Formats: sequence, C-alpha cells, structure tokens
Amino acid sequence: MPNTLEATVDIAAGPDRVWAVVSDLARMPEFSPTTVRMIPLGGTVHAGTWTVNLNKVRGMYYPTTSRIVRHEPNQAFAFRMNENGTVWSYSLEPIESGTRLTERRDVPNGVRKPVRIAIDKFLGGEQQFEGDLVAGMNETLAKIKAAAER
Repeated sequence: MPNTLEATVDIAAGPDRVWAVVSDLARMPEFSPTTVRMIPLGGTVHAGTWTVNLNKVRGMYYPTTSRIVRHEPNQAFAFRMNENGTVWSYSLEPIESGTRLTERRDVPNGVRKPVRIAIDKFLGGEQQFEGDLVAGMNETLAKIKAAAER
C-alpha cells in the first residue's frame, strides 16, 4: 500500500475563506463521503485537540478517534487517526485565482497488519480500497470548493 494518496483542486476563493470551510469539523460530514460525524473534544480546535468520529464505508459504520497534529490558519490542517496511524491533511496554497487545496493521506509507519486484513476482508482489497479513497478525496474537495465559492 503506498504511503501517500493525494488529490488537489483550485478554488476561486482566498485562503481565509477556504480555511473557514476546511477547519470547521462539524461540516466534515457535508464534504466527506465516509464521515458521518466528527466531534472535537474540549472546545476550541487547535493542534493537540482530540476528535471522536463516526465513519461509514460500504454500509458499515465504525467509530474512530483522531488528534489534530497541524492547525495553521490559512495554511495547513492535519489529523492523525489513532486506530491506524494514518495522517489526513489539507494544505492551502495561495494562487492567482484563489487557493489550491490539496488533501493527502499519509501512512508514515506503514499499514498495520490488522488493518490490512480488514481491508482485504471487508473493503475489496488494497487496490479497490485505495481507489475508493482517492475517489472520496476528489468528492470531498469538489464539495469544499463548492462551499467556499458560494
């Protein structure tokens, strides 16, 4: 399984507007096809904030937890999933027409064996799973783009 998956979109809105959309965790279910709920714990979101999440893939619901590892307004936002160690990030880059937004999934320590087994057993195998992730990333970015450009 590759360590990095990535998708990018150009948005006709400034980084401050895109940041307002990306960093509003309560809105994540509007954008992500797998996120049912993302609840930050402890009030104000910042690096170090924990979240409790509910996800849905192929009709299966499962809870996760994550920790915000980067929170740089108008620049970058990232969270590490505690169950599998993956890091999901959003990078904002100012461009002439607005903002280039990149979503990445990194697996810095490789995929753990129980996760690989679950991917093979429940999610159609590694190739199917990664294809689904990239499709979901593109869907997420398209919805963030639409929200930021409103």
